[in-house]
Amino acid sequence: MLIYATSNRRHLMPREMMENERSTAINPSESVEEKVSLSDRFGLWIGFHKCSQDDYLDIVGGYVRHFGLKIDAVELKRDALEWSTTRGARSGRVAWQYIQDLAGRQGVRIES
Repeated sequence: MLIYATSNRRHLMPREMMENERSTAINPSESVEEKVSLSDRFGLWIGFHKCSQDDYLDIVGGYVRHFGLKIDAVELKRDALEWSTTRGARSGRVAWQYIQDLAGRQGVRIES
């Protein structure tokens, strides 16, 4: 893991208007903009992109083999496609959710 630190953020904490004895930041929107800017530059973003039906089934099949789940190939295809249809998407994330459900139904404990 690589962690970056930056000194570009001008205020680590909101500045207080001490002379006016107010407890709000001088410019609250500035603080929000700075946090968003840091997130854009250094934040971790994980995308769950749509994939083709064949790719989705390949992902599901890979998980089944990896975790040693027992299911007939025809049943797996039908069940996995029904799962993705009811969730409205085919992606690696939906495939993983399906595998977690399948393993639970089979009483198999899997580690993520």
